[in-house]
Amino acid sequence: MKKILAFLLAALMIVPALCACGKKEQTLVRLNEVTHSVFYAPQYVAMSQGFFEAEGLKVELTNGGGADKVMTAVVSGGADIGLAGPESCIYIHAQGKDDLPVIFAQLTKRDGSFLLSREKTDNFSWEDLRGKSVIAGRAGGMPYMTFIYVLLKNGLKPGEDVEVINNIQFNLMGGAFEGGTGDYVTLFEPTATLFERSGSGHIVANVGLESGEVPYTTFMTMPDTIKKEPKLVESFIRAVYKAQLWLKDATDAEAAEAMLEFFPDADVETLKIVANSYRKTDSWMADPIMTEEAFTRLQDIIDINGELKARVEFGELVDNSFAEAVVKGK
Repeated sequence: MKKILAFLLAALMIVPALCACGKKEQTLVRLNEVTHSVFYAPQYVAMSQGFFEAEGLKVELTNGGGADKVMTAVVSGGADIGLAGPESCIYIHAQGKDDLPVIFAQLTKRDGSFLLSREKTDNFSWEDLRGKSVIAGRAGGMPYMTFIYVLLKNGLKPGEDVEVINNIQFNLMGGAFEGGTGDYVTLFEPTATLFERSGSGHIVANVGLESGEVPYTTFMTMPDTIKKEPKLVESFIRAVYKAQLWLKDATDAEAAEAMLEFFPDADVETLKIVANSYRKTDSWMADPIMTEEAFTRLQDIIDINGELKARVEFGELVDNSFAEAVVKGK
């Protein structure tokens, strides 16, 4: 009897070891995101559907709470990869630093913000903002600059026709609006829909549709990471690309289920609405390759905002080689 028990115990110890041998060794990747939003759906899909794991990556996700903080984390070594607007890389380039972060993939291609009013408004016009105040993100950040671009496009002068509140941290904007600040606020999803469903605000416009396509959110890392761990960068992009393809064919319900674990305050129905909204506005990239044309448009928007000290050459900040190889299936 003792021999039988000893044999069974030994067998139980061997089975997990055999299972472990069949799995890829997992490499930890510290990913710092600019904020937490369904806008970045492909990233969460890559996590929930096991695409990162299949590539041998274990992603540790943290919320940076702003592009400047994401950039600080990446440059200081506190994060391996950052997800933020590419404008943050352009600003660092303007400081004349040698060791610059490199953009190696694009995730979204337009502003993900929605404009919310306090009162329900039928037939909203941008002219309705004249004489009003809007919480629109921090000066120099993409949400703020895109909103300024939209105001100017509609004949409204920031500071004269519209008071634009730009001193509130991005992830605190919703709370400030609920607390009574501003007549309007720009919010990402699922916060915008949650506000509308609770009666805290009413969606009146889609900023991304009004502004047009722009490389809004990108993945970036340091040159040293690309040099020393090229397989990690390629594997990361491959997982994201798999998620982009998955989302293209997935229903809104499937997309909602795939993201539910990352948004405990939302329910499936809310996430379905949000997924459908971003899908209809064509917000997600079909592949991770950034175009030079989009990069130029980005700099145009930064320039209009008076934040561009000098134009940056596309190849100085963007490395598409990994993304192009992944898309081509190499």
